[in-house]
Amino acid sequence: MTLYHGSNVKVERPEILVMGFYKDFGYGFYCTSFERQAQKWALTKRGSSVVSVYDYRQDMTLKALSFPEMTEEWLDFVINCRRGITHDFDIVEGPMADDQIWDYVEDLMEGNITREAFWVLAKFKHPTHQIVFCTPKALETIRFERSYEL
Repeated sequence: MTLYHGSNVKVERPEILVMGFYKDFGYGFYCTSFERQAQKWALTKRGSSVVSVYDYRQDMTLKALSFPEMTEEWLDFVINCRRGITHDFDIVEGPMADDQIWDYVEDLMEGNITREAFWVLAKFKHPTHQIVFCTPKALETIRFERSYEL
């Protein structure tokens, strides 16, 4: 599978950075199977806008969690990760809570909307995808192929 990472630099040797805000699936190295989404990520960075391309080979010995679509379980997992609750998965994959979806998640967490209202708002969003490599062993499943600047 081909994966893409958007940044302001070429990333030949991915690392797991534990810093900044909590992310949808916790800390790790985030990629996507949607090239256009990686391009959008790259364009949000200061300086250069670079997309790095990787070949991903699944390793069935790793502990992986996959959410094919937004579900109650996905929502609870994202809320926990955004609150800083850690997990023990090597790889987590699924839809992304982009800025607009994250606003809905925050409204739900603060009690401003119900779960039912969240799902009504979220279902009209375009498809997204993210896969996060959470452990050094997980990073061994991806191989840098090339990068390009936007």
